[in-house]
Amino acid sequence: MTSNHTPELMAHLGPAPFRFVPQHEPMVSPAFSRPFKIMAVALLSGLAFWAYQLHGAQMVTTDYLWLWAAWGIMAYTVGHLLMGKTTLTSNGLEQTWIWDKKVELRDLAYAKLIRVPGLDWLVAPRLYLRTLMGKFTVIYACDPDMVEEFKRLSTELKAFRSM
Repeated sequence: MTSNHTPELMAHLGPAPFRFVPQHEPMVSPAFSRPFKIMAVALLSGLAFWAYQLHGAQMVTTDYLWLWAAWGIMAYTVGHLLMGKTTLTSNGLEQTWIWDKKVELRDLAYAKLIRVPGLDWLVAPRLYLRTLMGKFTVIYACDPDMVEEFKRLSTELKAFRSM
């Protein structure tokens, strides 16, 4: 059997797509740390308590519906923050959130790990990603193993794109 894939044909097709294989597949991490989740729930609860202390039993009247609507939107966000998970496979990165995020690794043009040194326990490290089409996404993860994979992914992508 002969191959029709001459070097000229392969050069015409363009470079091979970026490939990345995580340490184990799939890798799953909570998007946000437990202390951050506790802080978010405490702030949400504190806001409800403060509003009730400020206005008492009147809070159940329709005059205050706008306040509870705003609190409901915050509660919805905190609920997604509590459930958010990040998954890394050899095909892509996904994060469950208010709107789920998904990026295919072969489409990546740029990746940068952003973190606050010494505060990973509170402020989740994030991976800033830009695709070849110019779309950008930010993916959060708090598991140290996932953060190390983020670091390795950004290093390997930079080396791949500089070839």
